[in-house]
Amino acid sequence: MSSENASPDAAATQAKPAAERAGTRALAQDLVDVPALLAAYAELHPDPANPAQQVSFGTSGHRGSSLKASFNEDHIAAITQAIIEYRAAQGVTGPLLMGRDTHALSGPAQDTALEVLMGNGVHTLIDSREGFTPTPAVSHAILALNAEVPAGGGPSQAGQTGQADGIVITPSHNPPTDGGIKYNPPQGGPADTDATNWIADRANALLAGGLADVQRIPLTEARQHEALGTYDFLDRYVSDLPKVIDLDAIRQARVRIGADPMGGASVGYWGEIGVRHGLDLTVVNPEVDPQWGFMTLDWDGKIRMDCSSPNAMASLIERMRAEGTGENESAGDAPFDIATGNDADADRHGIVTPDGGLMNPNHFLSVAIDYLYRHRHGWPAGAGVGKTLVSSSMIDRVAAGLRRPLVEVPVGFKWFVPGLLDGTGVFGGEESAGASFVRFDGSAWSTDKDGLLLCLLAAEIRAVTGKTPTEYYAELVEQYGDPVYARIDAPATAEQKAKLKKMSPSDVTADILAGEPITAKMTEAPGNGAAIGGLKVTTENAWFAARPSGTEDVYKIYAESFISSEHLAQVQAEAKAIVDAVIA
Repeated sequence: MSSENASPDAAATQAKPAAERAGTRALAQDLVDVPALLAAYAELHPDPANPAQQVSFGTSGHRGSSLKASFNEDHIAAITQAIIEYRAAQGVTGPLLMGRDTHALSGPAQDTALEVLMGNGVHTLIDSREGFTPTPAVSHAILALNAEVPAGGGPSQAGQTGQADGIVITPSHNPPTDGGIKYNPPQGGPADTDATNWIADRANALLAGGLADVQRIPLTEARQHEALGTYDFLDRYVSDLPKVIDLDAIRQARVRIGADPMGGASVGYWGEIGVRHGLDLTVVNPEVDPQWGFMTLDWDGKIRMDCSSPNAMASLIERMRAEGTGENESAGDAPFDIATGNDADADRHGIVTPDGGLMNPNHFLSVAIDYLYRHRHGWPAGAGVGKTLVSSSMIDRVAAGLRRPLVEVPVGFKWFVPGLLDGTGVFGGEESAGASFVRFDGSAWSTDKDGLLLCLLAAEIRAVTGKTPTEYYAELVEQYGDPVYARIDAPATAEQKAKLKKMSPSDVTADILAGEPITAKMTEAPGNGAAIGGLKVTTENAWFAARPSGTEDVYKIYAESFISSEHLAQVQAEAKAIVDAVIA
């Protein structure tokens, strides 16, 4: 999903003024009117001439709210028809796998999509348990099914011919008012920009044409259509976990895991993982509520299932401070050795430790990388470390310490997909708490972000090393330094944002940043040469990156310093001056 719609990570959250009730339990006035939300989905029709109500894909999906006429029945009908036409043009003839999360609008959106898919006779597979499906479970299933199709053609043992692809109906961590839909082609990960642009353009043309070219049948007929089948996403995902996580180590070390689905699609998965693999795992809160009335408010006073936010994760953090049973003295009084959270579609992870609280996503990514590349002996020796260009430079230093090449790409998980598939990039991670990595044998596991996987990895690290991820990160700090990271926003008009997106390195005349010589000025990612849609400037001990927001009249400044908080503030101030001088 688009990082333009992402809320700040834990570090960036702390840099913003918190709403008065941030981190406290939601009250009645904070809750969405679900009947009104569902009524608006069917009754409101977008104005095809209004950009705010058109289909607009971020990295791989469209998001909006039915109350704002930006995510309504018309949108889903048009997007689904566009996806059908796109996959046909690409020669995708296998089944289309469809999952959904727990947002109130996801159920109606799935129904609309089924009416169009069956109207076009597309072989479609939905969850056999009639449950919710995490994004990584859909990605994993696509890869698993496609791996079974013979390379020379012909059907698989299950009778599948042609490559499978998928649709996931989710706005990820967005508030309960929102809905979202994204397309994953046969490579299993987020669709690339060429695909999403084509799908969005075609969907908007269908909207402008009054949906006249959308082929659709009533839901009752769609549910009985011969092209509709089912797939056990949960069984496939949970059964395959020993191929990617050392569950034996977790079980033998008796690591106590507290997993909070945060009311999302992982709710049925965590319990099954614990039971099937014999883990000491407690599902902290199995409640599913389309209003998310059990949540604590995020930094801006909104309900948002952001597992990288200490405000949204406040209840789990507080639970880790509660007095435990004392049965495991090595873990102190905390009830769990590792507590975890996931957003609504479980593509993000939040890691809470007894000794450190909620880990900054950049910190855990650094730990995960250092641990994995030292303990996955079946991985290709020359495989690089994938990171987005706005992730911490601690990762750069860890990669150098591992003697592994760093593959720095633009924002968006789609950039990691080729490496995860061919083994040249066995790990990819984003600063917004999204990551995935390959199996023990080096083959792809999920080419979309996998929050469950990273949460289980935290437990494996605890089991194998005897250290919490917080303790592990402290050792990395001793070796590589202690960075300070934050994101701030600066005002910018649409014209100014367009200028920023088109900047070139030569536009930056400064050669000093916060007292240090500038070592690089980038408008293309060094890992793959793709445009970053902004600017990144680096020095020996600091960097900043500036990117225009896709949803607000601001541009974002990501910055980091290995010197001090004061130095970071200087970097931020000079970064704003550098950018403003070019876009003014």
